[in-house]
Amino acid sequence: MKSRMCEMFGIDVPIFAFSHCRDVVVEVSKAGGLGVLGMGRMSPERLKEELRWIDAHIGGKPYGIDILSPTTYADPGDQKLELEKVVPGEHIGFVRKLLDDAGVPRLPEADEKEIKDRLLKETAFTPDEGELMVEIAMQHPIRLIVNALGSPPPGLVERAHARGIRVAAMAGNEKHALRHKAAGCDFVIAVGHEAGGHTGKTTSMVLWPRVVDAVAPMPVLGAGGVGRGRQLAAALALGCEGVWCGSIWLTTAQSEVTPEIKKKLIAAGPDDSIHTPTVTGKPCRTLRNSFSEAWDAPGAPTVLLAPLQMLLWWGEGRTRVERANSKEFLTYPVGQLVGDMNAETSVRQVVQDMLNELVETKSRLDQVLE
Repeated sequence: MKSRMCEMFGIDVPIFAFSHCRDVVVEVSKAGGLGVLGMGRMSPERLKEELRWIDAHIGGKPYGIDILSPTTYADPGDQKLELEKVVPGEHIGFVRKLLDDAGVPRLPEADEKEIKDRLLKETAFTPDEGELMVEIAMQHPIRLIVNALGSPPPGLVERAHARGIRVAAMAGNEKHALRHKAAGCDFVIAVGHEAGGHTGKTTSMVLWPRVVDAVAPMPVLGAGGVGRGRQLAAALALGCEGVWCGSIWLTTAQSEVTPEIKKKLIAAGPDDSIHTPTVTGKPCRTLRNSFSEAWDAPGAPTVLLAPLQMLLWWGEGRTRVERANSKEFLTYPVGQLVGDMNAETSVRQVVQDMLNELVETKSRLDQVLE
């Protein structure tokens, strides 16, 4: 395809795949797109292991990384690994009682500390933590760094460009996109409200052309509700140079999600993707669950800032819920596209289906516009 994104990275199709799963990253890059590894849930040790594995299996194809380096957050400092010191007791008690009342078994005492320590160590969220992760990644042949929560940290663009690495950031409105352009990004990812994870308030159909016009001639990727060829065609028609996809990979055979969460995703409809700050402390679109709904109840405490709310969920809720396979509390960041994710498939099949439908869409438009 003749896209500036294809030319920029030497890829065949302008499909960029965000995933926490190394298998998805490799498969998308091998299929002609570009896989991007989400690092926000990894310790430095695990990141090194994941990147070594990717390097050994990707066959020299380009890939990138996605970091979480927010401009506003509550810094827990050196006490991050001691949940009781950084999260108010009221909030810890609220979560424990919520799960107790629902009959979710507590973790065995022998396992609880080890599990919490491991999960909390994998939460790289502050600028200093993000910087360490970037330094590790730069020791590998990455071609792209994307910041999911704001403009790139100071100095990152210059260091990346000096190594031939492109830099991008996600934007939920034109103001953010212009800020990323001023920071020296090579392109912007316009994230519509339909997207999974952290999003803005404007839907893709409205947002994409506004961002394209605002930052022109800088390239833009469209994100939010993309998993089919017709949606890829719409992004290109609205001025984007390609698409950024995340949710669609969650129900592939290569996905990192547990079988129980995958079943819940496959059974879900578009309305089961909710926009809430209760999982991370920032507005995040995730699968409907009883944990998020509980914070809207009378008497519930105020949601904490990031990353404290995420530490609370990971340290007190997530492992307990997943170990018990408590379906009403199971959740995972996913966009409204979840309504189209009705069966398990493969990464290669998703890419091929998108391209086939893109060609069909072009043929249809050619007939309509004759």
